[in-house]
Amino acid sequence: MSHNAVGPGSTVVDNRQTHFHHAPRKVSWPLEVGSIPNLATAFQPRSALRDQVNVARARGSAAVLTQVLSGGGGVGKSQLAAAYAAEAIHDGTDLVLWANAVEVQQVITLYAQAAVLISVPGATSEDPAEDARAFLAWLATTGRRWLVVLDDITDPAGMSGWWPASRAGTGWVLATTRLHDASLTGNGRRRIRVDVYTPDEAASYLRKRLSDDDAEYLLDDAVDELAAVLGYLPLALGHAAAYMLNQDLTCTQYLDRFNDRTRPLGQLLPEEADAEGYGRQITATLLLSLDAAQQTEPVGLARPALELAALFDPAGHPLALWNTPAVLSYLAKRRSVPAGDAQTRETATPEQADAVLRVLHRYALINSDRRQKSQAVRIHALTARAIREGTPVAAAPHLARAAADALVQVWPDPDQPHPHLAAVLRSNADHLHRHTDDALWLPDGHLVLYRAGRSLADAGLSAAAIEHWEKLAAVSHRIHGDDHRDTLLIRGNLATAFFEARRTDEAIGLSESVLRDRERVLDADHPDVTNARANLAASYQRAGRHDEAIPLQEAVLALRERVLGFRHPLTVLIRSNLAASYEQAGRADEAITLQEAVLADRERTIGSQHPETLTARSNLAMFYGKIGRLTEAISLQKRVLTDRERVLGPQHPHTVSSRGILAMLYGKAGSFHEAIPLQESVLASQESTYGFHDMYTLATRNNLAVSYWRVGRAEESIPLAESVLTDYERKLGSQHPHTLAARENLAGFRRARSDM
Repeated sequence: MSHNAVGPGSTVVDNRQTHFHHAPRKVSWPLEVGSIPNLATAFQPRSALRDQVNVARARGSAAVLTQVLSGGGGVGKSQLAAAYAAEAIHDGTDLVLWANAVEVQQVITLYAQAAVLISVPGATSEDPAEDARAFLAWLATTGRRWLVVLDDITDPAGMSGWWPASRAGTGWVLATTRLHDASLTGNGRRRIRVDVYTPDEAASYLRKRLSDDDAEYLLDDAVDELAAVLGYLPLALGHAAAYMLNQDLTCTQYLDRFNDRTRPLGQLLPEEADAEGYGRQITATLLLSLDAAQQTEPVGLARPALELAALFDPAGHPLALWNTPAVLSYLAKRRSVPAGDAQTRETATPEQADAVLRVLHRYALINSDRRQKSQAVRIHALTARAIREGTPVAAAPHLARAAADALVQVWPDPDQPHPHLAAVLRSNADHLHRHTDDALWLPDGHLVLYRAGRSLADAGLSAAAIEHWEKLAAVSHRIHGDDHRDTLLIRGNLATAFFEARRTDEAIGLSESVLRDRERVLDADHPDVTNARANLAASYQRAGRHDEAIPLQEAVLALRERVLGFRHPLTVLIRSNLAASYEQAGRADEAITLQEAVLADRERTIGSQHPETLTARSNLAMFYGKIGRLTEAISLQKRVLTDRERVLGPQHPHTVSSRGILAMLYGKAGSFHEAIPLQESVLASQESTYGFHDMYTLATRNNLAVSYWRVGRAEESIPLAESVLTDYERKLGSQHPHTLAARENLAGFRRARSDM
């Protein structure tokens, strides 16, 4: 925040028109010049930030000791400076001067006033600029201790020549600014970046602010969440606390109002709640420098760029978004330039997109840091909300589509080799969807909605994928109805997600329902009907119902080979699924022939390291293992495991699956010493992911018990086998085949041990 130098008790005099001659007089030290703001109620000491300032002071030279507190609106720069000023006064510093530095002339005027007040040599009261220079000369040589605060610098170039220095080493300059400008550093000046409160500081502020007003009863379990949704911004926290006091709202009640997107910030953080004297409504504070940014080269791009940034995740989005055709086209269309400059209006180049990000960064409207890569561009959540509320209604749908197109254009396919980037893109897609009402659904669901869901599935996040598709299904039903293509596509994807989460019955029921609905509203040979049949067949196959799966898959394969061609990706996919069904049905030779063709097609069309190619190779290895071709099977699966660990990561579900398959193949080959470490690793992953008593976990525990026994580790094998039998009996009953097999294993272990 900035404060006028003229305030109660201030003696600032504008000497530009009136001339006074002052006789030297005795100065009463210490002296305060300017209006130093009071500290906010419940002021937080911000120890970590103060440590940075103190370290910078300790490293400064004697001649020039200046720290520049740089940060966006409302982060508490001026409050931190005021705390240092108050401490300086308390410590008996001879001179503390506080200058409002929004305009350079204000600084010069205050310097001139100080020169007269302390009767510096050469101060005549006739020329403010000359008096100000005399004051700077006095500061440079005096042995008295002094602090000069330059609050809210907006014109770094204009400040050239007006920065105080202390050759005697007795002075200190502290400046505040919104700008991230190189001209503010150098010549001994050091920048200290001021950000929002830490989570602990923000929650502490709310607790102290409300408690100091005898309103502890407004504090509840939502205090930490409230601090978070306000982005830990000191200005917003101050306004919110005052509003809660005025309206007698608990943290939960205020949070409910804040999360209601129909309520504008001006209502939730009103100007009349400015109990600390910040002096501006919060939206005006957050966007104060936008007009200046809009007039900075490249002219006219700052506002449309900020409108785009406001739709993404405040935690950050990739810099690459700003070089996409979607973003450049939108910037060109929304660019605001002087009348008659049509050529400029129609263009926006990658260089200009990069330049406008630097402008927005310079004016503290965003933070752009190339070092952060996939989260290089960040914006405070309240700044984003303020700009969204001011975006013209007519522009909003085009803006939403441009942002969605840009996300799709930078989304790698496959994205599994880039797990952090994939997570960032999913988060940005989610924020975009939440902030754009129904814009991504009209006329049809945007591809980014589907891409985010597929990314969740590819990452093995089945629970999150189910939640994603269920939400989309509800929205599509509301907007388009049950028979719309989007609704049916989404329900099909939800069925697949159910299967990935081992919710087999729900998956099959939903797949059958989708097929019935598609057959009812579409022609029998429509591609969507064919896809629904393929999905249902895959559901049957995964459930072990190969007698029902195979006829469907054979029919779909014949149709796709005829319509799409032998090597179309969808044709290859159904061929792979049919191979799995053949293998389940005991038709091993047919399965291997088909799967070998699938692997060859995958390697030729998408490369040997693509996740789908790795799946095809893994399936072929399993088929080889089933018919006793163990040497080939083990060699293939070892290669798959190595590639998956590199491409997908060591804990991806597909990687864990490869580890389990390789362990199984080693077991079939009698190589139990090689199998055991793999089984132990798989078991740890399954227990962490699915729990100790999951069916897959139980199967791995059972296999590990057998392996322990085969290598002579009976003391580990028998207790493990006993726990497996107990869990099978509890989950499946005493007569289930798995229970019977576990009981037989344990009995065999015990008999063999008794014979030893």
